[in-house]
Amino acid sequence: MNRIEQVFKNKNNRVLNVYCTAGYPKLDSTLQVMQALQEGGADLIELGMPYSDPLADGPVIQHSGSIALSNGMTIATLFKQLKDFRKTVTVPVILMGYMNPVMQYGFEKFCADAAAVGVDGLILPDLPQYEFETEYGVIIKKYGLDFIFLVTPETSEKRVKELDALSTGFLYAVSSSSTTGNDKDFGAVETYLQRLKNLQLKNPVLVGFGIKDKQTFESASKHSNGAIIGSAFVKALENSSDIKADTKRFIANVLS
Repeated sequence: MNRIEQVFKNKNNRVLNVYCTAGYPKLDSTLQVMQALQEGGADLIELGMPYSDPLADGPVIQHSGSIALSNGMTIATLFKQLKDFRKTVTVPVILMGYMNPVMQYGFEKFCADAAAVGVDGLILPDLPQYEFETEYGVIIKKYGLDFIFLVTPETSEKRVKELDALSTGFLYAVSSSSTTGNDKDFGAVETYLQRLKNLQLKNPVLVGFGIKDKQTFESASKHSNGAIIGSAFVKALENSSDIKADTKRFIANVLS
């Protein structure tokens, strides 16, 4: 049983996955933020690889990515930073990013290096289903990495089931068809999550986009296994003078 499976075996509800941007707020903040998230009580960490054209990300995460890139963050630098991270971080870690920089790095080399340092899974929103099935999925599987697909309220029932069958770890339920960080009408979101629940999917479901505090986390968790918080946490780090204290305070406010 891998680390992600273990989380959902131990905890079926209110699973908290927190997104942070590698190399933000400073180039060498990556590990410090990850350790603070673990100590604060995050169940999983979604580590964003900054990219100049992040299609799914709203202004807050785009801004953090721009700062991280100007700080000098690259995939090669990130793997150097993660070389010994498993000595202090035991929670599952998922790399989230986009195909362009991964392809430039070399897809198989990327998967091999991710597995070698102890990464558990990947989220690559712009890797299409067909290409995953015909070319890349076998490479991801070869290195024992989970791959998490995203579904939206507009995704057909047939496609939800196909993406659920292909996903391992969990299924990422985007709360609405917009970028990260936008406010959501959680009445509409709950109807959508109930629809997913009724499909009796293979994977646990985590909800992302617009989850920012205790209220939205609880609403999302009502009809799913938990939620993903990104923009709100990234914003909390923007002017942080004490990453550890600010991270613990942020998570405590969500989980209290």
